[in-house]
Amino acid sequence: MTIILDAMGSDNHPEPEIAGALAAAESLNEEIILVGNEEILAPKLREQNKRGLPVRIEHAPDVLTMTDKPVEGAKLKPKNSMAVGLQLVKEGRGEAFVSAGNTGGVMFNALRVLGRIKGVSRPAMAPLFPVRDGYAVVIDIGANADVRPEFLLEFAIMGSLYAEKVRHIANPRVGILSNGEEAGKGNQLVKDTFHLLENSGLNFVGNIEPKMLFAHQADVVVTDGFTGNILLKTSEAVARLLTDVIKEQIKSSLISSIGGLLVKPALKNVKSMMDPGEVGAVPLLGIDGLVFIGHGSSDAKAIFSAIKGARTAIDAGLLAAMQAELPRRLVPTTPNSTPAAE
Repeated sequence: MTIILDAMGSDNHPEPEIAGALAAAESLNEEIILVGNEEILAPKLREQNKRGLPVRIEHAPDVLTMTDKPVEGAKLKPKNSMAVGLQLVKEGRGEAFVSAGNTGGVMFNALRVLGRIKGVSRPAMAPLFPVRDGYAVVIDIGANADVRPEFLLEFAIMGSLYAEKVRHIANPRVGILSNGEEAGKGNQLVKDTFHLLENSGLNFVGNIEPKMLFAHQADVVVTDGFTGNILLKTSEAVARLLTDVIKEQIKSSLISSIGGLLVKPALKNVKSMMDPGEVGAVPLLGIDGLVFIGHGSSDAKAIFSAIKGARTAIDAGLLAAMQAELPRRLVPTTPNSTPAAE
């Protein structure tokens, strides 16, 4: 099994990618292909790969930076590491592609190189949100800021399949993010989508408020990419704030410090559950290939987790399930524009 890793994606590339790839090659018994500038990668890999682990390099001279506009950047830099890596997947030289680079760049290159699964009009990003007693799939969180009700229905079907195959949840509960749990709440998009989901054959449980999401009252929560991205960034900010405040309070007095030592194991477990590095990357569902997008600030641990997540999707047969089920369950719509990722 071979996983393709964009070695020039993260903010601090290529060090996190090299370290994460070596860790994955050793503990997961994976072959990893690092895609990037060979002149930069080769000496670093030689220095760190003393054990001869199955990590090799595919040369790609160009890099799409976080400031590059996806379409313009891809055209000006046709041999960028994303395009070259995705081409390897298309040629069957790897089972999945992982990048911690420019989200819009990954989206554009994935659409151009791999295309959509038949029936899909808009690919969507589906991260796992930490909730009570586990995780919930939230789809979309940034790939599609402007959507129509039929797009959200597609997201619900893709998210449900992902929950079934990768999370091993039978008949996952599907809800739509709204400002109230009553059926009539929400904007026009939510109301129109509500009726589609009611008749979709999915295990639709209705409107889901944010508090209901984190109480794990749904396994899959559907929303547009604009709202989902705000939900994601707000959740990350609140988690960071709580962590900082707790640390400050523990250090505020001797008694608090002693109490902090007593609860340290529990706090460590909570921190691990809320750490984005534990998940590593977000699947881009609807693309005709397995594509995972990580955070730009990913460290070696996050890169390792991203590779591990890709391995899990491969083992679960996610792509084959998507290719078999989506054309049958989706009503084709004509996308009116290329999605713009945040």
